[in-house]
Amino acid sequence: MSVLDSPKKPRIVGPANYGNDRARFTPAMRLILASVVLAIATACFLFLFVRGSFAFAFPRRLNMVAAMAVAAFTHGLGTVVFHTVTNNRILTPSIIGFDSLYVLMQTLMVFVFGGTVIANTEGIPKLLAQTVLMVALATILYRWMFSGKLGSLFLMLLVGVVIGLAFDSISTFLQRLLSPTEYDMLSVKLFGRLSAVKGDYLPIAFGVCIFAGIVLWRRRHHLDALLLGREAAMGIGVSYKRELTIMLMLIALLVAFSTALVGPMTFFGFIVATLAYQVAGSYKHIFVLPMAFLLGMLTLVIGQFVMQHIFYAGGFLTVIIEFVGGILFIGMILRKGTL
Repeated sequence: MSVLDSPKKPRIVGPANYGNDRARFTPAMRLILASVVLAIATACFLFLFVRGSFAFAFPRRLNMVAAMAVAAFTHGLGTVVFHTVTNNRILTPSIIGFDSLYVLMQTLMVFVFGGTVIANTEGIPKLLAQTVLMVALATILYRWMFSGKLGSLFLMLLVGVVIGLAFDSISTFLQRLLSPTEYDMLSVKLFGRLSAVKGDYLPIAFGVCIFAGIVLWRRRHHLDALLLGREAAMGIGVSYKRELTIMLMLIALLVAFSTALVGPMTFFGFIVATLAYQVAGSYKHIFVLPMAFLLGMLTLVIGQFVMQHIFYAGGFLTVIIEFVGGILFIGMILRKGTL
């Protein structure tokens, strides 16, 4: 007997049943639960397995937790907003070429001035210069792509992919010309490095995060409207082009600053955003954005704790995250069959 002939009405899963199936765990309750778990995990990371002087170890761990918060905020929220404005949950902000530009900048410095330039130029001016350069590239790309008659978001993404591939090719060519010693010094900068973030950078980092958080909070309803698509958003009075430009510039600032601060983390934001969509229990950005931050922090804190105290390989956390994120990315493409 077919489903249509059956006297028992089939269960329809949709928006009408979405809240009923999850009535026991509202989005607000999920945020509270994630916050409690994060607080416990952070306390364990800060206070457990302290070998040697606690006065020496605690500030270093606290500094690392602050760096994790910046990375989770910038990558998590940046990726969720990028998914919203592109209406695609597979693409990531790295497709615009920020990671490739960062690698090219570091490679050019070593190629022109030698390996010692990396250590001699560390400081806030270098951090700000790298961020400004990457944001400037994004600004030029956005204005170019949206100013002409043929300008569109998908054309911008295509140009971003081409630029990223070009930067990668130039970087690879220059790296092959370096001496083994210079290449070893360069390779340290080409991976995410949460443990190497200096405390002097954190006030600026938190300032950038607070600014971005205020902008996103005030425009959270606009982001919800952008989920409906261009025509629907414009139909309810949202200036689509204006909101799109503001959000893309904010994404550029977040991702560029995070890349300059902790190094490239291509798939971390993709992992966090994908988990947030499943766990938040709501499509509204007022719940999805905080959940992305909390899950990002939870991933980094637990991952660093396990790698540092169980496998004694704390420096490989970002490598593991990128490996898992790449597998998840490929899996989603295979499952959906399209970008």
